[in-house]
Amino acid sequence: MDKIFKNSWALFLGYAVLIIAHGLQGNLLGVRAVLENFNIIATGALMSGYFIGYFVGANSVPGLVSKVGHIRVFAAFASMASLSILFHAIVVNPYAWILGRFITGFSIIGIFVVVESWLNDRATNKTRGKVLSIYMIITFIGLGLGVLLLNFSDPKQYEPFILVSLLLSIALVPILLTKRKAPTFKKISSIKIKELYKISPLATFSMFCSGFIHPVIFTLGAVYGALMNFSVLEISLYLFLITISGAVFQWPIGYLSDLFDRRLIIIITALLGALFAILCFFSVSISPDFINLSSDWKIVFQHITNHRLFFYIFISLYAGMSLPLFSLNLAYINDFLPKEKFVSAGAGMQVIFGLSAMFAPFACSFFMKQLGPNGLFVFLFIFQTAIGLFGIYRMTKRRIEENPDNTFTPMPRNITPLGIELDPDTGVDLSVDEKNYKN
Repeated sequence: MDKIFKNSWALFLGYAVLIIAHGLQGNLLGVRAVLENFNIIATGALMSGYFIGYFVGANSVPGLVSKVGHIRVFAAFASMASLSILFHAIVVNPYAWILGRFITGFSIIGIFVVVESWLNDRATNKTRGKVLSIYMIITFIGLGLGVLLLNFSDPKQYEPFILVSLLLSIALVPILLTKRKAPTFKKISSIKIKELYKISPLATFSMFCSGFIHPVIFTLGAVYGALMNFSVLEISLYLFLITISGAVFQWPIGYLSDLFDRRLIIIITALLGALFAILCFFSVSISPDFINLSSDWKIVFQHITNHRLFFYIFISLYAGMSLPLFSLNLAYINDFLPKEKFVSAGAGMQVIFGLSAMFAPFACSFFMKQLGPNGLFVFLFIFQTAIGLFGIYRMTKRRIEENPDNTFTPMPRNITPLGIELDPDTGVDLSVDEKNYKN
């Protein structure tokens, strides 16, 4: 482990600073949009702008990296992301922010592609599992620290925007000063969606639904808190809990999915997520009269809704059940594939996730417009339940499959196919001459 840090400290440090900035900027814009009284539909549209840029970038950045190289692409996209957040501070307009979020999404995916390609180059077949674990830990901790930085200054001031830009600029320094030569970039082909559905209807459908769930949690979560009159501290606290809970629960859920039928774990986590989404719905600012409770139960219910501690508990448990779905879906489709196809299947699953993610915040904004802020949890409940019910249906259509080459690997939702190669189960040969490991 020490050798991994010694050889890749500059890459990990630059990525850590960048992911902290990334964790702050999306939530900062969500809170600011509410403070500026943006229409909820416009807010949903600007949040979708990020994922549209992310999707477009995922399909165009690899070719750009092949032409001009890793360092130039990283520097260009980090600079674009830094300028984009300043653009939001200068031009406070929802339509302009949609463009800004598109540029940010396009830039961020470019940075992830470069970082993960570099990690692949620095990993060996013996160390790639550890490299992936470090990468995941940095990702979740960085996102968690980023949301806590919402308390740095009033979101209505320009200082938080400058902080994001500053962090993105600082992230450039250690990576651009690294002495090691940039790796040779390789493109990864993906399996077509139709073929993926034939391989595993449940994994494909679940990933499509996850594309509606995860982006909403991480983009409209801050919007929800602002609309519900949470303080900035309260918003940052529950967003931090969401991030950390989603990371921590991956290990026990993944362990169980390797012991039992993985479909059963997908169904249980999806339906438990649906349950906790409804509990979140009722735990904040819902009148007891809304559900026709008796007088005694009204007192109990009012006591619960007067203490946001229950909301924090329910939202943490919800994140713990829903966020591991991404990794579960990847693991389940790999149960039906030889290990040499794991990476291309992961690339195809990322396309499925991206297709729904582009529309998720915009679609959810209609629920929030019609049902109020708690429409967020109605939206999440629908897709969580859909996964669970479809999983139950699929269990009646197919026997359990055992694949000795495949085990569950926790992964962050922003991982690209290049990062998936770090999974030791993929069988990709990452062997390099360890004597060349110089930073």
